[in-house]
Amino acid sequence: MTKSRLLIAGILLSLLLGALSACQTVPRATEFEPVSTRLTMGYIPHIQFAPIYVALEKGYFSAAGFDVQLEYGNEADAIALVGAGEQTFCIASGEQVILARAQELPVTYVAAWYGDYPVGVVSLQEQGITTPSDLADVDLGLPGLYGANYIGLIALLNAGGLKEADVKLLSIGFNQVEALVTNQIMAGAIYLANEPVVLRNMGYDVDVIRVADYLQLVSNGLVTNEATIRDHPEQVEGFVDALLQGVADVQADPDEAFEISKAYVENLADADEALQKEILAESIKLWQTDPLGYSDPAGWSNMQDVLVNMGLIGEPVDLEKAFTNEFVP
Repeated sequence: MTKSRLLIAGILLSLLLGALSACQTVPRATEFEPVSTRLTMGYIPHIQFAPIYVALEKGYFSAAGFDVQLEYGNEADAIALVGAGEQTFCIASGEQVILARAQELPVTYVAAWYGDYPVGVVSLQEQGITTPSDLADVDLGLPGLYGANYIGLIALLNAGGLKEADVKLLSIGFNQVEALVTNQIMAGAIYLANEPVVLRNMGYDVDVIRVADYLQLVSNGLVTNEATIRDHPEQVEGFVDALLQGVADVQADPDEAFEISKAYVENLADADEALQKEILAESIKLWQTDPLGYSDPAGWSNMQDVLVNMGLIGEPVDLEKAFTNEFVP
């Protein structure tokens, strides 16, 4: 081979190696401009929202192209804003999505956070209330005739062959613990990761009837609207990935998540640490899905049946539009 050919071959080899090196080292460009978005969650700042706090603190949302501002409020109000296109994402339960679809709001549930419906009924052991059928003629307290507590309770009554009229329902706000220990009620509709943990921490022996032990229903997850899915699927995918990474990190290291959450939950640093960590541990048990983020179609069908039987919707909605698993890794 002549010197000139060797020179040309050397140049070509250098160019090829340089191109390969560039392909390996240049980072992938951001696929969309940073988006400022509100994320509404129910209730108030609380350790149960640790995955969101972790995803924010570790930069998962910002890496996906989002500047997230947290809000806390009513799920139904947030769903209405998302459906109207005035907000892109919110955290809401499955029944809220179906109720919104029945009102022709184009909202879609795109990732499950909770695997198990987090509602149940708690009572002091002395009452002997251990199965749904034991609730007949019981004075039962709940925040009101709305929301997941109410929906879950009706599902439990159905499982026990009971109707709403078979139980003495009392609207007591979020005072189930106080009402139970002062004998104002015999049982309370509660969130599994909260009131039972508090009661046990106070020294009471309790029985808990879990909705999830009798019926698969859809609980909290990420909700967006049809327009965003159609026009910006990459945004939905990025937001889902960020949320699920937060969930996975909390499952892997609850102690780290607890420390991160102190910056987002007022007075958490001064609260009973053992109690709050137990609440987080019980919450993590409810987040198990396979794979992470997967929404069970059977749960949607069951939820719709409950809502139809309660008369909260007149006729079934198209569940294929109510939820999707296409963005779940």
